[in-house]
This record gives sequence, C-alpha cells and structure tokens, in this order.
Amino acid sequence: MNHIKSYISEHKDRFLNELIELLKIPSISADSAYKNDVLKTADAIKISLEKAGCDTVEICETDGYPIVYGEKTIDKNLPTVLVYGHYDVQPPDPLDLWHSPPFEPVIKKTEKHPDGAIFARGASDDKGQMYMHVKAMEFMTSTNQLPCNVKFMIEGEEEVGSANLATFVKNNQEKLKNDVILISDTGMIANDVPSITTGLRGLSYVEVEVTGPNRDLHSGLYGGAVANPINVLTKMIASLHDENNHITIPGFYDKVEDLSKDERSDMAKAPFSLENYKKALDIDAVYGEESYTTNERNSIRPTLDVNGIWGGYTGEGAKTVIASKAYAKISMRLVPHQDWEEITQLFKTHFENIAPKGVSVKVTPHHGGQGYVTPINSIGYKAASNAYQDTFGKSPIPQRSGGSIPIVALFEQELKSKTILMGFGLNSDAIHSPNEHFGVWNYLKGIETIPLFYKYFTELSK
Repeated sequence: MNHIKSYISEHKDRFLNELIELLKIPSISADSAYKNDVLKTADAIKISLEKAGCDTVEICETDGYPIVYGEKTIDKNLPTVLVYGHYDVQPPDPLDLWHSPPFEPVIKKTEKHPDGAIFARGASDDKGQMYMHVKAMEFMTSTNQLPCNVKFMIEGEEEVGSANLATFVKNNQEKLKNDVILISDTGMIANDVPSITTGLRGLSYVEVEVTGPNRDLHSGLYGGAVANPINVLTKMIASLHDENNHITIPGFYDKVEDLSKDERSDMAKAPFSLENYKKALDIDAVYGEESYTTNERNSIRPTLDVNGIWGGYTGEGAKTVIASKAYAKISMRLVPHQDWEEITQLFKTHFENIAPKGVSVKVTPHHGGQGYVTPINSIGYKAASNAYQDTFGKSPIPQRSGGSIPIVALFEQELKSKTILMGFGLNSDAIHSPNEHFGVWNYLKGIETIPLFYKYFTELSK
C-alpha cells in the first residue's frame, strides 16, 4: 500500500480526535438509562462510514439496538470482506476506581505506552479497534487503493449477548454474503510480539437465586434454626470446584477436547513471564486447574467464575438479619465442542440438585455462545500473517484467546465463511475494568496493517 505511513502521520491528530469524540458518548447497552446515547453512537458510526467512502450506509432496526450496515462494491468479481465490530460498551462501574472519568477520554503516557494511551470506557473494547477499520477504509478509498469489495456490520448489543444480531444475520444472508469476515475485538501478545487469535472460548452466563424464609428474619430469634440463603448459596458455589479446581458439574467435561502434547508445546513458545504476570496483577501466586499452565488455563480449558454475589444488608453499619433471598451471577467460559445451551442445562440441573432442604433455587440463563477455532492454513490467515509481517517486521504467532465473541460461530454457521481475528489491543488494556485504555501506537498500527490484509487477501484469492 503506497504512502500509508505518510497518510497516517498527516492525519494522526484527526484520527485521534475523532475517536475521542466517539468515546465521549456513554453507549452502555446494559443500562436502559443510556438508550439515547447508544442510538446517538449508531448515528455517529453511520456518518463516519459515509465519510470513509461507503457507497451505501444504513441504520438497520432490530428489536433492540440498531445495526449500522455499510458497503462499497467496486467489482462483483472481486472478493468481499465483511468487517464486524460493536459500538456499545460495558458499564464503567466501579466509578471510584477510575483515575479519570470513563467518558472524558484523556491520553496519558504509560510504561507500556510511551507514545501515550487513550483512557476511556470502550477505548479498546471495541470502539478504538472498530474505528481502526473505518480509518483504514478511508485511506484506501481516498487514495484509490481499495483492492476489493467491503461491507461493514457494526452492532450495539455485543456486551449484552448479541441476541438481535443473530436474527439479523439469518434474515440477511444475501446482503451479508462475503468471502471472509474480519474482526478486531481481541488482542496480541505484545507490541513487539504480534499474534493472531485463532481460537475463542464459548460462554454460558446464568443468574441464580436462592430463597429461604418468606421474609427477612431477625438473626437472633431465628439464627441457627432456619436455613440462611446467603450461607447456603456460598456453600453451593464452593462445591462447584474440587480440591484441584476441577469443575464438579456432572458431564461438564464430556466434550472438552484435550490438546495434543505438540499443540501444547507450540502454545508454550509464546513469550510469557509468570513473574511479570503476577507483578502486573499484584498477586503472589497464580491459581487454577491442576496440571495446566497459566496460559492454558485461560485459553484452552473451561472455567466457572462468580461475577457477582449479593443478598441481605450491605449498607453502612450493622443490621442483624437473615435475608430471605441471596443471588449470584455466574459465567462459564467454554472450549470448542462444548455446547453452551447443553452446559447451561447441566449447570441448572446440578445446581438445583445440590440445594439442601429449606431453600428453593431458581436458575435464570442470560446469554451464551459457542467457542470457535479458525484454521491457520486458510487464505484469510495467510493474508493477515503477511500484513503483520510487513508492518511489524516479523510473522505473528497464532494464539488461542480466553475471551468469547459468541457471534463468530454463528457467522460460520449462517454465512459459511471463516473469521480472521486481527486484534491490536493488549491484555493490560483493562477492558471491562476501570481505567480501560488503548495505546495510540496500537491504534495507528492497526490502521496501517488492516489495508495490507485487503491487499494480500485479494492477491491470494486469484
């Protein structure tokens, strides 16, 4: 791609300012109080795609938040790349842990980002990474270097399960027809160690409710005589792992694939310092399933984690009460071949069965999705690898991620095309956490690398 570095250098400040304006909008899909902000963000994405050179851009209504669709067709005989991203963000809580307001973006230098990083909710997940594709598109169209056709599908419900995206994809297969899907919603090992994500874990997310007496009780008058739902819930949760941190739900591991020694050996080649890992998290030891390394535990093995737990009195001071109800939110990260709906049912059956007498249990599934593995011998992977080689000066390492993008498996099922995951964030970007950020260098390097994917994919497709 001719003059891409000079183009980025010339427009760097504008690229950053445009992203900052987008990050100022609190597009929190999980909270209905921000509905207007989510819709405002969809409008902003539409305008950005139009300015980037798309011939057609439309806001497609769903039963939830809209999907922004754009396309540019230069020759129907050429390949088509479908870009997916999302414009919604996670809630910023807890607010008191942010060093600067989550929707007032600031650029600050850090040890890992000497060129600065943008601190704001959504900076890395996924507004910053999604917007790289918009700016890459702008470069290709404005310099007349777009080598193939492109389509954009940017949704506003990824952080709440993408329920309406599935319906949209199923109802618009011809509209979304493509030769490869390109997503930047993952990360890489380090700025000097590029990597391409080749696997994602699936997800099952549930909420549990344990009910005891028909009202809150005085803990002196009733304590020791009536089942305390909070005590019971914590015991039930504790029983979900054994002494080796192995999940105890019957049938949970039946379809888990055990990777070969060779595959595990290849994974181990990725640079990793356990001491640096612990230091970055301010912990003195790692924790997890026996017989697996840290990088295996967070990528190729399934997990079960409590994401929130509450009940009874949590205000200031004391209130001696046995709560009538206790609650928890639980997520299970799944590996390929584990069906999320089957795992949800296994959890529900088991959790209800282990409840003692004196309480009742309700399990409410929220959302989920399947895991995904993409081959490294596909044209799409080779094109991405060549692109990284050009801009980083070294070949990327294939890497399985511990995260989940549930719609990736749906895309392959419905659209019959492979997905390439070109992430430019780092694990230290604090996505879903206070002080989320995205390196300025990473943002610009993504804009530089993405057009080369188009170039190589078109050439390899001939």
